[in-house]
Amino acid sequence: MIAAGLLFMGLFAILEMTSRSLRGARSLQKSNVDIGSLASDLALTNRLEEGGSSGDFGGLYPGYAWTRDITLVSSNGLYQVDFTVFSNRQKPPVETKLSILLYRPDSSVIWAGSRIR
Repeated sequence: MIAAGLLFMGLFAILEMTSRSLRGARSLQKSNVDIGSLASDLALTNRLEEGGSSGDFGGLYPGYAWTRDITLVSSNGLYQVDFTVFSNRQKPPVETKLSILLYRPDSSVIWAGSRIR
């Protein structure tokens, strides 16, 4: 009886340790949204236009969405791009922001009401 009791105590201790290890591994697998991927995708374009756009990440990051605002900083084709990634599913809500500058002289620019190329 004593040997059986010690065996079960050992088995339950090993099962508890395995359960904790699996929980820890699951928490490491949660992928955080990389806001830099939005910036790198836009950096591949040759032309920019002022304005805003938004979207989501689909199945890659469910529950997360993004917005992008492009603003002309200078008439020579320098643009500021502000990215925001947010999720309202988590408590507290998660919001990440990133701003970059891109020089795109080939973009058509509207400056003081007239279009400049």
